[in-house]
Amino acid sequence: SLSSPVPLVSRCFLPVRFCGDVGMGWGCVSSAVLEVHVGTGSVFSVEGQQAVLPAWYTSHSQKKPYVTWLLDKEDILTYMDGVMKVEETELKPRVSFLYPILTHNISLFINATRERDSGQYMCTVNVVDDATSTGKNIGVINLTVLVPPAPPTCRLHGDPAVGANVTLSCASEKGKPSPAYQWQRTAPTLQVFFPPAQDRARGTLKLTNLSLDLSGVYVCVAENRVGSAECSIILEVHSSEYVSAGLGRGWGTHTWSPWCPLVPMVSPGGIRGELTFSLLPLCLSPAASTKAVIAGAVLGSLGALATVVFFARRVVSYRRKKRDSQEEAANEIK
Repeated sequence: SLSSPVPLVSRCFLPVRFCGDVGMGWGCVSSAVLEVHVGTGSVFSVEGQQAVLPAWYTSHSQKKPYVTWLLDKEDILTYMDGVMKVEETELKPRVSFLYPILTHNISLFINATRERDSGQYMCTVNVVDDATSTGKNIGVINLTVLVPPAPPTCRLHGDPAVGANVTLSCASEKGKPSPAYQWQRTAPTLQVFFPPAQDRARGTLKLTNLSLDLSGVYVCVAENRVGSAECSIILEVHSSEYVSAGLGRGWGTHTWSPWCPLVPMVSPGGIRGELTFSLLPLCLSPAASTKAVIAGAVLGSLGALATVVFFARRVVSYRRKKRDSQEEAANEIK
């Protein structure tokens, strides 16, 4: 736990004395009036752990004190007439005094801390027959609850084509203080990135002029002083080239990439009414496995070849029948 230790004030129980750091080490000194002391002005805790806010008071009186703890000026815990009362706040089931009040130790503890428990805690002490100087009966401690980064989310922005630019982003929804981000490539080779390509505060990594050897697994680690979490993303850089598929009307030129096998497309209504055909890319997801890509490309190519042969034979047969029909008609006219 990051909570500050509680001074062992139990070494002195006389109300006219207190124990603590008196400037030359631990010791006990006399107190003339009621006064509240705090062990530290700032306490840090990790979310989910216990926090202790150390405080005690000195007084001449043997009577029971009136003690109040407040968070941002709202009562959270009181001790009056020998009775402790926990106020109706979010802290109610998790807050109490650390020691019996009669020891003059009024330290506060909070179980299972939450980020919203952070704030300024103030304790006040009053004793009926004891005097105090202005402000001496008040102690103030600032509590900061730190939060480890939540598991971040990794995203790819842009098309990872050869020669293109893409950005990888990484962000955690929670974290106090705000986490810093570090990108690295783990497979097939280890690679660590630095500014200006990487922005540690924003969690972005810019990759420019992509090449095939930049493909791999990229891991982002979100980290602050109390914890870390990570996510990863697979980058598959693909090549692109233009393939002419304009064997018929209206098909134009289309882009083809390794995971886009060519498939035959048939269109009626050629220049003379015959069937026309062309090859178009059937694009698959870039996340498809290499085996699936190769298999798809091979099957697509074989299918295209078979289709070309089939339709070529049909066209030849169609033209032959048409020519024979025209010759027969000419002979009948003669």
